[in-house]
Amino acid sequence: MKNYAYFLLAILAVSLSSCEIVGGIFKAGVWVGILAVAAVAGLIIFLFTRGRGKE
Repeated sequence: MKNYAYFLLAILAVSLSSCEIVGGIFKAGVWVGILAVAAVAGLIIFLFTRGRGKE
C-alpha cells in the first residue's frame, strides 16, 4: 500500500505544476477567509441586536 501512495504522489507531482497547486491553495484560502469574516461579523451583529432588545 505504501508503494501505491508513493506512485500516486509521483503521478500528481509530474502532472500538476507547482503554480497550479499554489493557485488552488490560495483560492481555497481566500474563500475560507471570506466565510470566516462573514461568520464573525454576523455573530457580532447578532449579539448587538439581541442585547439592544432587552433595554
